[in-house]
Amino acid sequence: MLAKPKTHAGLGPIHVSLVAVPDAVASTLFGIFDVMNAFTLMRMSSEGKRPPFQVEIVGEAAGPLALASGVPITVQRSVADVETTDIVIVPSILLKADGWHKDRYPALVAWLHRMNDRGALLGSACSGIFLLAETGLFDGKDATVHYGYAPAFTAAFPAVSVHPERVLVISGLHDDLVSSGASTTWHDMVLYLIARYLGATDAQEVARMFALQWHQDGLTPFMVFEGKSDHGDAEIQSAQQWLAKHFSTANPVEEMIKQSKLAERTFKRRFTGATGLAPISYVQRLRIEDAKRRLERTDASVDDISWRVGYEDSAFFRRLFKRTTGLAPGAYRKRFRIPEFARRQ
Repeated sequence: MLAKPKTHAGLGPIHVSLVAVPDAVASTLFGIFDVMNAFTLMRMSSEGKRPPFQVEIVGEAAGPLALASGVPITVQRSVADVETTDIVIVPSILLKADGWHKDRYPALVAWLHRMNDRGALLGSACSGIFLLAETGLFDGKDATVHYGYAPAFTAAFPAVSVHPERVLVISGLHDDLVSSGASTTWHDMVLYLIARYLGATDAQEVARMFALQWHQDGLTPFMVFEGKSDHGDAEIQSAQQWLAKHFSTANPVEEMIKQSKLAERTFKRRFTGATGLAPISYVQRLRIEDAKRRLERTDASVDDISWRVGYEDSAFFRRLFKRTTGLAPGAYRKRFRIPEFARRQ
């Protein structure tokens, strides 16, 4: 049984504080606001039935605020005026090219820590975990973040164990630290919170109303492999550049070793140390990535794609594809290919 926050005694609506900062993404903030308010919409005609959630947009100061896209919103309450709350959610944050800068929101960070001390559940959508992690509450614990931001997050918060392939991570002594992964996985977080506080039936009702779906296959199918190249080993970088164009050839690892003029054991040790993957695993990732694009953009059969990316044994290719992406090739094509009605005639 999941523990409920100490501050909610079940006597009134569950108070949700949705944090707004200038870096916040409008679509996530408004989406969470609307879905958490779904019961207000669905039960307007039910006399005497109060909506279970009271959602407020909070920030460092009440009043007008422009979000990352320039969309103006009104912050309803300053966090200085919020003494207790049941749930705090930080929506997606847009990171600039130079990454996350710490210590810009000290009052918010202190308030987040204080609310958790008083029993509030802390939740993040996508990159909102950057702000929550500044509290130190996630140190030594698991979390997730948008896979595109994972390297930046690890660099900024090395004490947090991050799992970008996971949709939702629930951690903390009382399951009071909740993070959702890339982009629209905030759907999963909100549905989880509704199920946790109100029950599965209400979560299903909201999912139907908004046509929301759980990301039950995880985020691995969405992730694009990009080999690490900023390692400073010129010999291995040269091998990677050659491999990017010749990964489908027969015995590519042996050919790389031959071209490098390094001893086999030396080459494999340096390649693994520089890229984080053994040469054969690196080849497999490049081949699967090319196969994904072919499944998305062509009508070629799975057997043909298998051969074109370098595998004569299509059964082995199918097993490798599913192990790497979490989906069989046919299921992947169905999930990611543009529908017929959306294609140009």
